[in-house]
Amino acid sequence: MPRGARLDTPGTLHHVMVRGIEGNRIVGDDDDRHLFVGNLGDVHD
Repeated sequence: MPRGARLDTPGTLHHVMVRGIEGNRIVGDDDDRHLFVGNLGDVHD
């Protein structure tokens, strides 16, 4: 059964979960992690 669509209105909070396939890491090191988190912040603004 598919889940319903997410709310997409101004001010709506979203919980972002990022997981690799089978629990694998999605970033290699702290530099990659900082870049990834920074990019998420850019998308948010």
